[in-house]
This record gives sequence, C-alpha cells and structure tokens, in this order.
Amino acid sequence: MNSLTGKVDFMALMTVTDANINGDPINGNRPREDYDGYGIVSDGALKRKLRNRIADLGGKLFVQSEDRADDGMHSLKERASNCEALKNAVDAKKKIVKSKYIDAACNEWYDVRAFGQVFPFAGSDSKKNAKPAADADETEEKSEAVSIGIRGPVTIHQAKSVSPIITYEMKITKSVNTEDAGGKKSSDTMGSKYFVTFGTYVIKGSISCQLAKKTGFSDDDAKLFKEALCTLFENDASAARPDGSCEIRKVIWWQHDAEYPSENSAKIHRSLHVALRDGVDTPHCYEDYTVTLDPTECKPEIIDM
Repeated sequence: MNSLTGKVDFMALMTVTDANINGDPINGNRPREDYDGYGIVSDGALKRKLRNRIADLGGKLFVQSEDRADDGMHSLKERASNCEALKNAVDAKKKIVKSKYIDAACNEWYDVRAFGQVFPFAGSDSKKNAKPAADADETEEKSEAVSIGIRGPVTIHQAKSVSPIITYEMKITKSVNTEDAGGKKSSDTMGSKYFVTFGTYVIKGSISCQLAKKTGFSDDDAKLFKEALCTLFENDASAARPDGSCEIRKVIWWQHDAEYPSENSAKIHRSLHVALRDGVDTPHCYEDYTVTLDPTECKPEIIDM
C-alpha cells in the first residue's frame, strides 16, 4: 500500500429537500440550526454516514452501528478484545506495547487510521494480569495505562447551510395504541415530524500527511474516502430522509503535491463562493445559487454529481 503523497483539502455541496438530515435529540429531534437560523449537520453525523459508505465499499470498520455490525460484536470493547492483531501487541509479561497496539489497530480498521480512535479499555485486561517490572527503566512504550489514543489524519468540520433554513412541523398520528388503553386512544398516538423544506449545505475538511504517516493512511485510502464522499447518501434512506431527498451535488478535491503546501486549509476553503442568484430571496432548489471558485495554486478536481 502506497503512502499519502500530499496533503488533501476537500469540500462538498449537498442539498436537503423535505428531509431531516440531522435531528437534535434534546430539541424534539428538530433539524439542527444555529442561533441565526442556519442549518447545521454535526461532524459526528457526517462521519457516521461516511463510515457506512466506506463499509459498503469494502472498508473494515471498528466503530460500527448496531444495525450494520458485520462481525457479531455488540460493543467496541468486545470487538477489540476479539481482535487477534491487538492480542499480539502484548509482551511476555502481558503488558501492551503501545506502538504495536496502535499499528495493529490502524492496519486492522479503516476508520481508525482515518479518523483516529480512543481505546479506553486497551489496558484493562493486561493491567489486571501484569507482573511488576524488574527494571524501572524498562521500555517506556510498554504500558499499563487503560487508555490509548490515536489521532487520525482526516478532519471534518460541521456542515452549515448557505442560507437560513425553514423548518416545517407536521403533526402525525399512529393508528394503533402502543399499550392497551381500554379501547380509547392513548396519548402516544399523537406526535410531530420535522423537516427542512430546502437547504444547501457546505461540507469541508482536510487530510494531514503528518498524521497519515503515523496511522498508515494511504493514497488508496484517500481514493476510497473520496468515493464515499461522492456517494454519501446511497443506502442511507430512512423515514426522516427518504431516498433522493438528500444528495451530494458537487465535490471539490485538492490533492497537493507537498506535505505542507503554501496555501493552508482556511485559504483553500475560502476559495469557494456560493451565493443566491439575482432576484432570489428564498432558495427552493440548488439552481437558485451560483457557485464560483477562486483560482488556487493547487488545481482542484471538480466532480459534479
């Protein structure tokens, strides 16, 4: 597997039409928005969708959602404990060799070497069975700590809508009571469903060469990530996001030649401009916007979907 040859910056434009792409569980599951009314999609939600697509495309995941788990494991601790590669990252005294543990985890799972991961249970079993060290100066990387952290090279911002969103509330009912209510309608038969009438959101992020070297993230991994980003909403339909209601419209991919290019990520991300067309006050479709890109030293790959 080849190594990542240069830093990557990326952006994507996605549209949401009559759907709830990322509900807020402490606000009645209403679509997330900031205090100015702009729609928000958390970085965690984006990573979950990217993980799902990466799994669809053949990538092996450590953080799997319960309904998509493909190895019979029901927790992260169980998945780590049953990984032979991680079991081999211990010495004769049952102490974890940190560098071997990190290498094994990154080699085993795509999302660990991409996004990083904290293994808070890494040393729990080995610490319990560990023997006192014969030499106080014994290799520092042999650890009895119960937590091992890995920083991943792929970072993603929360996505934000270009214009304030309009959230619509629809009252819904169930035709059947959840529990016996003596022939009457129970209180839980009534509810609400929220959705964004229309919104265009901007996703942006980058991939660091420095951290890619530490986790083994490669050019091939970057290609898989780009494919997952381009097809983010395939196999992602739900009652809140009917098939076709959310889509990626454009992906812009800067593959730099250098590990530390002269243009930083902030400048690259500022090069994209999305503005309402003249005469449009409230956007109802993607075509209500004009999309322009300032020239940059690194010529981007532009993928229109």
